[in-house]
This record gives sequence, structure tokens and C-alpha cells, in this order.
Amino acid sequence: MTALKRILVVDDDPVIGKSFHRVLSGKGYAVISASSGQEALDKLAREDYDAVFTDIKMPGMNGIEVAARVKAARPWLPVVIVTGYGSDANEARAKAAGVAAFLRKPLSPQMIEHSAQAAVFERQAGAAAQAIAVPAPAPVGMPIELHKSGAFAKNVGLFFAAPFIGLAYVIALPFVGLGLLALHGYRALAKRGKSA
Repeated sequence: MTALKRILVVDDDPVIGKSFHRVLSGKGYAVISASSGQEALDKLAREDYDAVFTDIKMPGMNGIEVAARVKAARPWLPVVIVTGYGSDANEARAKAAGVAAFLRKPLSPQMIEHSAQAAVFERQAGAAAQAIAVPAPAPVGMPIELHKSGAFAKNVGLFFAAPFIGLAYVIALPFVGLGLLALHGYRALAKRGKSA
């Protein structure tokens, strides 16, 4: 049994958290909601999450400030902005804060599922890349979607190529061994022929 991927949804509108729960709960995710930035930071201090989705416009701390604080404390944790206030200025501020993606409301179930998968993949790929001592994961602020940085794409490529490289060695090893055995046999026969 695999562990549930934990998603923290930060929005003062409870409908958003319920939408994430409805779409993701049967697909291997545990969705936890927070109604304010401070509540989200408190939950993050107590528990680990695979991704954070936050609204921009909330009372008190806004979502961009939440994203900046999350990235300062846990740079590996993907943060996705979800907002109905999708201006270019907000998007630029969100990228500067280090968010992984910027989603505009209204959200479809497909957008919710795809963005959750992409965020969790980014987290897992970053952890896997660190585990096999490949340089750091995608730079802060790059979108998760198809716009991967060269370094992140290279790391993921190496991660997925490693088993095939190992397989090539396994396939080639018997041929190399047989070749060395044949060479050794040839030399032994040649030596025997010279002495006879």
C-alpha cells in the first residue's frame, strides 16, 4: 500500500478546498485545508506535505507572502498559486517568490489533478535527484508544466536513464566475458601449438 500524497490547500473560500478534496481524494491524495496564510504556516510547521496550493487574495497574509515564507523554510516544497486575480504583475511577483506554477480560477477537475500530479512529480524528482547525487532540482520559480529548466530536465533524464545504462552493462557483460574467454583460449592453444 502506498502512502497518500499530502496536499495543503490554502484559501479563505472553503469551496476551493472541497473541490481539491473531491477531485483528488480517491486518487491517492490527502487534501488538508487551511483558511489563512498563518494557519497554513502553522500546519506546515507540524506536518510534512508534498505540495502547497494557495490563493493570492486572502485576509491577513496574501498567498504570495505565504509562498515566499514556505520557500524560505522548505525550498524543495512546490508551491502553486491558484487565483481569480491572474494579472501579469501577480504572476511576476509569484515567480519571484519561487512558486512552481500559477493557476487561474475557475479550475476544472483536470486542472486540479494535472497540477497536483506535476507538483508531486517535481517534489519526487527533486528528492530522487538528490538521492543519486545529481545536481539540484529545478530552479526556484520555474513553471512545472512543460517549461522545465535545462538543469532540471537533465537531472530527470539522468534519473530515468540510469536503469537503462545499467541494463546495457548487464547485456554487454556476457559478450565481453565470452570475448575474454575466447582470447584466453586462443592464446593457450597458440602457446601449446608452439611448444609441440
